[in-house]
Amino acid sequence: MKNYRTKIISNQEISPGYFRMKILAPGFGENAHAGQFIMFRVQRSLPPLLRRPFGIFRTGFLPADCDGLPPKEFVEIVYKVVGSGTSIMAELHEGDKVELLGPLGNGFDCTSRKGEKILVGGGIGLVPLYMLAGELVANGCKVRLLMGGRTRDDILAVTEFERLGVETYISTDDGSLGESGLVTQVLERKLQKYPETEVFTCGPMPMLAAVHDICVKYKTPLQVSLEESMACGVGACLGCVVKGQGILKRNQVISAPARSGRFLSRNIWIGVLLEKMIMTVGGAPDERVKERNC
Repeated sequence: MKNYRTKIISNQEISPGYFRMKILAPGFGENAHAGQFIMFRVQRSLPPLLRRPFGIFRTGFLPADCDGLPPKEFVEIVYKVVGSGTSIMAELHEGDKVELLGPLGNGFDCTSRKGEKILVGGGIGLVPLYMLAGELVANGCKVRLLMGGRTRDDILAVTEFERLGVETYISTDDGSLGESGLVTQVLERKLQKYPETEVFTCGPMPMLAAVHDICVKYKTPLQVSLEESMACGVGACLGCVVKGQGILKRNQVISAPARSGRFLSRNIWIGVLLEKMIMTVGGAPDERVKERNC
């Protein structure tokens, strides 16, 4: 984790209300993993007071400005304009000064066996799945991505995923792009066809709950990246805590082996650092829960 006082490389609208921002961040990529996030300070003055959490879309390098200089390393985020902070962000331009803290959070666990992997993303929840897809493909996994949104405007970065070699399936609530209906309906069909698979998901809570129930039904391993508003990024404000059942474990992520997809029914609380803390779902009901400091 490092605090960067840096500048914007680019900030472009990629779909109505959605923007992609590249930020200069030397040394960021060596410590960043799929599913982590940054805390972004919109401007170095008040208001707004608090930083905003954004999932990491990808990291990379751009050519140096001139011979003899190192390549420019960047971190890229994708965000949706929903309030005052993101409205200010949408007006930023190349060279504007910003501040970010990161990488933060626990990323997805990509160390599991090779095989079939299904990624399920809803709306802006597609963001952390891009780095995940790249890591899984590099590990020799067969990756399928199920993309869901209300309309065609909510379906992001299709070309980028396909360039990784990922099979993409699109569904929208209004049928304006791809299949008409919910992405969870597509997931259930895919699990019937590919029972020996592992599921990774990020998106709105109702979608995550439906994905969890489907994975429980088919006894499919599942990893969930939770979304929540927060103020600090390090667990102090407790804005990241997601209510479950039982006892609150402050500033800790609770995880269990990803085997049976039964984790949410356990009598525990889930304390997670957002925007992209990871909850691993699985484990038999009588299995001890492993706790990891955030």
